Order: sequence, then structure tokens, then C-alpha cells
Amino acid sequence: MASTFFSVIIPVYNRPIELGELLGCLSQQDYPNFEVVIIEDGSKIDSKSVVETFKKKLAISYFEKENEGQGFARNYAFERAKGDFFVILDSDALIEPNYLSEVYKGIHEEHLDLFGGPDKEHESFTPIQKAISFSMTSFFTTGGIRGKSKNIGGKFHPRSFNMGISREVWEKTGGFKITRMGEDIEFSIRCIENGFKSGLLPQAFIYHKRRTSFIQFYDQLHFFGRARINISRFFPKELKWVHFIPLAYYIFFWNTIIWNIIEIKLGMILSIMLIGYWILIFIDALIKSKNLLIAFLGLIAANIQLLAYGKGFLEEGLKKLTNKDL
Repeated sequence: MASTFFSVIIPVYNRPIELGELLGCLSQQDYPNFEVVIIEDGSKIDSKSVVETFKKKLAISYFEKENEGQGFARNYAFERAKGDFFVILDSDALIEPNYLSEVYKGIHEEHLDLFGGPDKEHESFTPIQKAISFSMTSFFTTGGIRGKSKNIGGKFHPRSFNMGISREVWEKTGGFKITRMGEDIEFSIRCIENGFKSGLLPQAFIYHKRRTSFIQFYDQLHFFGRARINISRFFPKELKWVHFIPLAYYIFFWNTIIWNIIEIKLGMILSIMLIGYWILIFIDALIKSKNLLIAFLGLIAANIQLLAYGKGFLEEGLKKLTNKDL
């Protein structure tokens, strides 16, 4: 085994506080054989001072470059990493002390070339962050349909907030081909098409802060909707029925409002159906959170997620149909 097995890759953009929290988690890992490679991707608020405080605790390298997006920032790190296996984390993640041990165990037991891990909410999260975490993992918002453990050894597509690849994967694929708009899914699909084995490691989870406000969450999910269409430009067969659910909700939601204005009877029927769906989401959020406030905020987050994703999906889909450039 090489002197450094894991290279933990962290692109960062204007998030020194969050990066400091993640580095604190990395300094407590029970697996010792790793380095940390941080790429400052053109940040206006850099993380130099934060990195300095951890240089005695971690084998850490810090690089600065002009802003090109997270995909190319990771490529920049791959070229400079020393490890045999690259672990990619978002800078707004928190991990348990056994995270790297679980990754090491999982990739060897399952003989994986690339892996992905799930995300959970942390007790320190704000109510809005917990609501967003619920929304992104609930079955009723399509989040719970993805990322099942049955994907181990199959065609699981890791997401870049918590994923890893072997050095061989990087050398053969050349890393990320695009830097935004679904770059991680495009990369995962291309890795699998190159014959590499992918899987989900359920125990290698992170606590993902995601966004701290509903406005930020809306912008992020609108972008995700556009990104799904962008992925279909490269891999048309990867556009599945589940990806159309937010679009269907987006159309249904606005039709309900319109029909309540022009035809009250039909509008009432549609409203009852919509409210019934909201009740299911609220109950799911209440059962999982055991908190009325988070359940209420979870319902708001779910609506934002579905509407923003559906809108972005529709807008980028129309661009694709009319052959307009990105």
C-alpha cells in the first residue's frame, strides 16, 4: 500500500467557516493514512487562515485557482493528489470519526472502483436545514426513490457531495468533462461505461448542510432541474420517468390555481387532490422529525423543491427541444 491511501478532495468557494468545521471532523478520523487537498476555486473570501490552523493536525495541501466551477476544481486536485483513492466531499459536509474507515472497508469488501454515500441531517442543523434535508430524502419528493443499497455492485451514480474514485478511474476517464450542470452524474455514468464498478456505501454517510435559506434552496433546485436535462444531452437514455415527477407537479400546481379562477368546481377537485398530497408530505415529515415546526417547514421545502426543479427542468427541456445552446 502506498504511503498515502486516501486523498480527500475539497473544492471550496467562499465557505471558510464550513471548511473549518469539515477539517475539524477530518482531524478526528480513526483512519490515519490520508491527505487533504483543498482547492480554492476563485473565492472572494478565502480559507487561508482556516487551513493554517490545521496544518499541524493534518497532511494538508492548499491551492488557489481562478473560478471554473467545482468539476474542474476537482480535476485540478486530482492532478496534485498523492493517494491511490480520491474521496470527494463538499465543503459544507460534516463526517463521523469512522467515515474513512467505513469507506476503506466498503470499497475493499465490495471491490469498488467508485462509490457514493448518503447524507443525513445533523442535530446542530437549523430547522430550515433539517426541513431541506427531509425534502431531499423523502419518498414523496422523489428523493427517497434514489440511492438505495440495492445499487451496490450495480449502476449506482455517486453524487459529488460524497463520492470517491480510484486513481485508475481518474487516469482512464480524465476526470470531469463538464464543470457544472450535472457534472457528477455525467462523470459517474462515464465511469461505469468504462467498465468500472460503482456502489453505494450506506455506512459512509455525511451530514450535508446544503442551503441555509429557502431562497438559496430554490436557486439550487432550479439549477438541478436544468442539470438533469443537460445530462440527457450526453446520455439520452438516462432521462427516466422519475425525473418528470417534479415537472408533473409544477404543471398540476399551476393548473390548480388557474382552474380555481376560471372554473371553481374543477378547481376545488384539483385543490382537494393537492391538499391530500400535502397532508402525506406533512405526516411523513412529522413522523421523521417528531417536530411540528420542522414538519411545517418540510412541507414548504418540498413545494420549493418540486416547483423549482420542475421549472428548471421545463426551461432547459424547451431549450433542448429548440436546439438552443447552453
